[in-house]
Amino acid sequence: MDHHQLDIDWTSCRAHGLCAELLPDHITLDEWGYPLLDGSPIPPRTTKRARRAASDCPVLALKLGPTAAPLQGRGERRAQPPRTRTQQPT
Repeated sequence: MDHHQLDIDWTSCRAHGLCAELLPDHITLDEWGYPLLDGSPIPPRTTKRARRAASDCPVLALKLGPTAAPLQGRGERRAQPPRTRTQQPT
């Protein structure tokens, strides 16, 4: 089974704090009541509670998605920084 990752839509979050009550092992609240994610992947045994926290968010600001697999191996391209207007394509 794959791990999942939590993400917060900061433009939607209104600091209700329900997510931290439902998933206290991964989410705490800052001094203003906004969620702080611990950044760790959500293991399969916790996925059900994480889905509930995301679906019960009053403004649906909490999202649960798959964890991105890191690129490994030789010959894979690394991400390039965005070009600025002064740089010419190579």
